[in-house]
Amino acid sequence: MKRSAINRAIRRAEDLLATHHWTLPVWGRWTAENFRQDPETARYLTRHQMGWDVTDFGSERFDEIGLVLFCLRNGIVGGEGEITYAEKLLVVEEGQVTPSHLHRAKMEDIINRAGGVLVIEFCPADDDGAVIERELTVLVDGIATTLKPWEQLRLEPGQGVTIPPGLYHRFYGEQGRGVVLVGEVSKVNDDQTDNYFLDPIGRFSTIEEDEAPVRLLWNEAGR
Repeated sequence: MKRSAINRAIRRAEDLLATHHWTLPVWGRWTAENFRQDPETARYLTRHQMGWDVTDFGSERFDEIGLVLFCLRNGIVGGEGEITYAEKLLVVEEGQVTPSHLHRAKMEDIINRAGGVLVIEFCPADDDGAVIERELTVLVDGIATTLKPWEQLRLEPGQGVTIPPGLYHRFYGEQGRGVVLVGEVSKVNDDQTDNYFLDPIGRFSTIEEDEAPVRLLWNEAGR
């Protein structure tokens, strides 16, 4: 993924956050120079996977398969004295798919905070990650909702769904309804070890440096 495309995605995300009156922590607006001036904070953020994350999942088709995330708070799995929860913001464009994946450890709530309509599809899996074609029940704001495998669940602004470990899910913004600002509240998160994709893809992008970064990604800040 080209750095220029990452920069555009982050600028668009920042505009969306401003539109919906969301303000990031001060380091969410830092440049590379700010991180160089405060290496202790930079190392903390990278260790905790906090900050900007832009990925095309190795597809090289970010507009179709991709996601912008910002991790606001997170612990370290198994770390003594660490917090045991995480919070993220996600920017989901119309028709932009986050591919089918599950988590073995993480339970999460995915919430439509503002904007368009978020569509999520689910399917159960066995212990080996094979799809099980059977009905499932999820909690939508505490209300039990039964769905067929891969049936669309549409979340309007304000609605959220609880996703237990071991359940495949993919999501995207509904066409014609606008970009979606999504919140994620979960158990402590480790994106390097707890993402299991149904199809063989990558969680992180290989970056082609065609211009300077407007913001560093979380895995770059503390290098």
